[in-house]
Amino acid sequence: MVESMARIRNIRVTPQKARRVVNLIRGMQAQEAVAVLHHQPQAVSEPLAKIIASGMANAQVIADRDGTFLDESDLYIAKAFVDEGLTLKRFRPRAQGRAFRIKKRTSHITVVLATPDEPSLAGQAGSEKVSK
Repeated sequence: MVESMARIRNIRVTPQKARRVVNLIRGMQAQEAVAVLHHQPQAVSEPLAKIIASGMANAQVIADRDGTFLDESDLYIAKAFVDEGLTLKRFRPRAQGRAFRIKKRTSHITVVLATPDEPSLAGQAGSEKVSK
C-alpha cells in the first residue's frame, strides 16, 4: 500500500468555506476528484486540485523509491481535512471615531492519498473463533 500526503498552509480562505469543498471529494478516486474540482465555482477548488496533483506526484516518488508499481487510477483520497490557520486582524473605521475589527481567516489543508489494501490471508485466519 502506497500512502502520500500533501499539505498547504496559510491559504487565504476561511476554513468553513474550504470544508464544504473538502467534504465533497473525501473518499473519491484522486483523478475523479481533480475532474470534479475543475467544475466547482468555489475559490478553494483550484488550490485543492493542485494539492491533490501534488499528492499524486508524491505517491509516484514514494513508489519509485520503494521499487513498487503504482497505477495512478488506484489512488483515492484516504483522508482530507481543513484546520484553522492564522487570523489576520484588521480594523475598519466606523462612525464617531469607532473601529470595527475584521478577521481575515486562513486555513491549513491536508490531503492523504492511498492505494487500496489487498485483503490479507493472515487477518482472515486470526478471525476464526475456537469453541470450548
